[in-house]
Amino acid sequence: MDVPRVPQDFWDADSTHGVLDPLTEDKVRSAEQLLGVTLPSALVELLGLQNGGKVASPYRSCPTDQPTSWARDHVPFESCHGIGDGSQSITESPYFNDEWGQPAELVLLAGEGHWWVALDYRDRAEPSVVWFDNEVGQDITLAPTFEHFLAKLAPTPPIDA
Repeated sequence: MDVPRVPQDFWDADSTHGVLDPLTEDKVRSAEQLLGVTLPSALVELLGLQNGGKVASPYRSCPTDQPTSWARDHVPFESCHGIGDGSQSITESPYFNDEWGQPAELVLLAGEGHWWVALDYRDRAEPSVVWFDNEVGQDITLAPTFEHFLAKLAPTPPIDA
């Protein structure tokens, strides 16, 4: 699969909700040190365009091959955490992982406590992207890499009648 570069229209230009101060190299290094990981270069590039916030409508869901607790054919990705201070930052992952009793190796990109879209560093240095739902015990790989995850993102499908 030929994976495209980071989409320049990824962020919702009409929203400032969840947008953190501009990304710096120091913030990236500090986050990687705190989390004990090397972040995917595509994520760093994406956060360099805008440091977190609401995702543009063409990228607000990730199709799945199996039903999830969210829907029969997708999971939401309506926003993405940035790097910085506060609860909209991936640096809060250790706190939330401990609070919700989930694997410490997850770097949380989006979610609401009961469910998360996360980078999964449990098995390797190059993380996969997973759907992790604490309530029903779902742990589903969405994509083998963050780049593949970006390539899979699509508009939110219509709700079945």
